[in-house]
Amino acid sequence: MSGDYLSSLLTAMATKRSVFVSYHHDNDQFYYDQLAAVCDQACQFIRDASLREAIDSDDSDYLSRAIREGYITGTSCTIVLCGSETGKRKHVDWEIKATLDKQHGLIGVNLPTNPLTITGKYTVPDRLHENIQSGYAVWTDWVTFTSSIAKLKEIVESAIARPSLLIQNGRELMGRNLS
Repeated sequence: MSGDYLSSLLTAMATKRSVFVSYHHDNDQFYYDQLAAVCDQACQFIRDASLREAIDSDDSDYLSRAIREGYITGTSCTIVLCGSETGKRKHVDWEIKATLDKQHGLIGVNLPTNPLTITGKYTVPDRLHENIQSGYAVWTDWVTFTSSIAKLKEIVESAIARPSLLIQNGRELMGRNLS
């Protein structure tokens, strides 16, 4: 690594980032609370403004704009906590889309509650999966992500630094929750 790159990485890691967390509130609140407690005590850079109530509209352009402006604006990165039901939640899909529209960093964190499928893979939201495949989104597991504040910051900075030309965001918004 060049000295300039290392210097800029260390400077970025010292910066307190505002991060949005997207997750399935009914199933994964425990993990959000753990993450928020660690981050709040150590670096105060986490934001819980996730969409809990439906926005009363069927207009996908309006929905995207409302989430982007009301929830994602002011953050640098979105962390998606991936439990067994996360991929079935329309609000998670909308939050990921808004994150990608803003070209913010995107991180998928596999939670211990997300079992392997019969094909040996984990269930993640489709839009997140496409961006993991393209190389835009960072994919990690809960233990690695929360192993230390330094590791968490390193992963966030890595996500923010990904080139936006890798973004895959052409999928239509989910219209309803699945099952």
